Amino acid sequence: MQWPSSLAGAGAYTLVGFLAMAESGLFVGLVIPGETAMILAGVLVFQGRVDLGWILLVACAGAVAGDAISFEIGRRYGARLAQTNLGRRVSAAQWRRARNYVRARGGRAVFFGRFVGVLRALVPAVAGWAGMPIRSFLVFNVAGGVLWAGGTILVGVAAGGSWRAVERWIGIGSMTVGAGVGLAVVVVIGYILVRGCRRFLSAV
Repeated sequence: MQWPSSLAGAGAYTLVGFLAMAESGLFVGLVIPGETAMILAGVLVFQGRVDLGWILLVACAGAVAGDAISFEIGRRYGARLAQTNLGRRVSAAQWRRARNYVRARGGRAVFFGRFVGVLRALVPAVAGWAGMPIRSFLVFNVAGGVLWAGGTILVGVAAGGSWRAVERWIGIGSMTVGAGVGLAVVVVIGYILVRGCRRFLSAV
């Protein structure tokens, strides 16, 4: 796999930002896990091809924007989403799981759904479909997007030195497992942040 080594500068920032946005904004996450792009971004930082601060900004902005787009799509089109060509790629059970998750957890579903596979692509749209207040959605969207994108990129930075070895033995797809381990720590920190967000929402 040679193409990652050719990425640098504006091209890398554009690709990472687009993929962070597209995972939920264009439902690309139903096919390609977003962690792969974020880990790649971290590896590029390790190699000195991109700046850590800028790639974090681009990735976090893309993640937050993608969920906001998905939320608006769900708010406008609601149940019709499941009947589109893309919507039919998702099983009825997965749509039901996402709806139940949002109903049970509210804003927390937006935050924690960011760290759970297919829910990351579906929950924002379902939140819009369910009529979640935009203020509540935005708070948890920003918190989850920043922690997910930032945390996964930092995992990639830490794994940068072993990129080739890991790729040779287990393949790039399996690197998402390593990301999940790293993100477990991030989620614990995020739980503290969510509690703070809930207090903020109840106070305003």
